[in-house]
Amino acid sequence: MENKNIKFAFWGTPSVASDTLQILIDNGLTPSVVITNPDRKQGRGLELTQSPVKVLALKHGIQVLTPEKIDDDFINNFSKLNIDLSIVVAYGSILPENIISMPKFGTLNIHYSLLPKYRGASPVESALLNGDEETGVTIQKMIRKLDAGDIVATESLSINQTITKDELRNELINLGANLLIKILPDYIENKINTVQQDESQATHCGKIKKEDGLIDLNDDTNINYNKYRAYSGWPGIHFFQDGKRIKVTSAHLEDGKFVIDKVIPEGKKETTYKKI
Repeated sequence: MENKNIKFAFWGTPSVASDTLQILIDNGLTPSVVITNPDRKQGRGLELTQSPVKVLALKHGIQVLTPEKIDDDFINNFSKLNIDLSIVVAYGSILPENIISMPKFGTLNIHYSLLPKYRGASPVESALLNGDEETGVTIQKMIRKLDAGDIVATESLSINQTITKDELRNELINLGANLLIKILPDYIENKINTVQQDESQATHCGKIKKEDGLIDLNDDTNINYNKYRAYSGWPGIHFFQDGKRIKVTSAHLEDGKFVIDKVIPEGKKETTYKKI
């Protein structure tokens, strides 16, 4: 940004947010403060673990705040930072209206769909589940209602029909971060006319659960293949055979059919799948 006096806060927690933050830093946009979720116990050893965003921020010497909740004390302390702009990427908690509206230039959020389509927690998975041929990113001016703020900018992306969730998400992270970098100067100078979302076109998507990965081998090929693409990594897809849970680790389409390559049978190691 041409105006080097702009102070911005970055709100985010998981790797999708830390990847975005890294791109901003690499392009000379280093936040004055980072707000992320508190350290959590993770893994079998339940070790206290810092969020990916906190790890990156500390590496770059950025001030980090980890509120357990956004209470009056935090709001009061945040107001003293005199932040001009907040940027939110997968923070993980709902922000109150007074925090959203406190910065001079408001609060911007990067969302990984072409809003108002796929408001909510799983826009990348939803695009793949539905076999969409196009998705994109939206920079929205945040309001209290989930993903319903005025649109500042969008950019579309064609979806390769063999791409998986993590691959698509990486493309969208880069697309969103670079779009934000591109539009920020004009946004700060009030040169962008925001667009109100069409509520009649809004669709919603919820959080993914482990059981969502269950497939029926007799289902339509596209249903199963799209689930494989959407749920790659976590939660993955699985089916039951002789009462045992079988996790699918590799699959592909061949002659219009869903072909399972490798699986992890319950209690065993990964192996080549042999259909019974």
